[in-house]
Amino acid sequence: MVLRKKTTQTSHGQKRSLITKLAPKSSISEQYRTVRTNIQFSSVDDEIKSIMVTSADPAEGKSTTVANLAVTFAQQGKKVLLVDADMRKPTVHYTFQVENVYGLTNILTKQKSLEEAINTTDVEFLDILTSGPIPPNPAELLASKAMLEFLTKVEDHYDVILFDTPPILAVADAQILANLCQGSVLVIASGKTEIEKVAKSKELLAAAKGKLLGAVLNNKKMDKSNYYYYYGTYGHK
Repeated sequence: MVLRKKTTQTSHGQKRSLITKLAPKSSISEQYRTVRTNIQFSSVDDEIKSIMVTSADPAEGKSTTVANLAVTFAQQGKKVLLVDADMRKPTVHYTFQVENVYGLTNILTKQKSLEEAINTTDVEFLDILTSGPIPPNPAELLASKAMLEFLTKVEDHYDVILFDTPPILAVADAQILANLCQGSVLVIASGKTEIEKVAKSKELLAAAKGKLLGAVLNNKKMDKSNYYYYYGTYGHK
């Protein structure tokens, strides 16, 4: 089955910078590749295909992180699907400048097929699935049988499936996905995320029987600069 759909460009919303696409040889892009490599080596026996990326609170860089990780996996020649599972405040369509008319919610409610909802991107091997219309019951949709069926189907056709999720301390959505996915990555904002919230996030992932692959430290201040850049470091805790 060929999962291809013509990409519809849109000028709405603010485009998030994809440094791994715009400057693949930069030191920042190299940090993303390091995260990718550590994810790949985090499981010796079984290949990890489904990964959810979350944070403790909003505005800590999870959406930027997961989008750039998706690009780095695709640059490796992997068939990648980036899914916007943040059905409360979706942003993937802004990042890739596509319409958010159909998406994950339409698939889970049987209104559209996967083939109809998928968007291609100008990054080779990378497809995206936007959130679709914001539903009144995101957690219930993610916990549904339809979500299991969706995950099984995409795992058959993609090498890597990455999920952008809501912050784990805000709602139950990330815990639900942590239980379904083979691995989870926690994004931490340097100088912002409180250590108590990091600990609580880890507790919630453990309670959901989610496998925490590691953490990405975001917005680390570089020593020789007065500005904050994305500087991802990856560590397993």
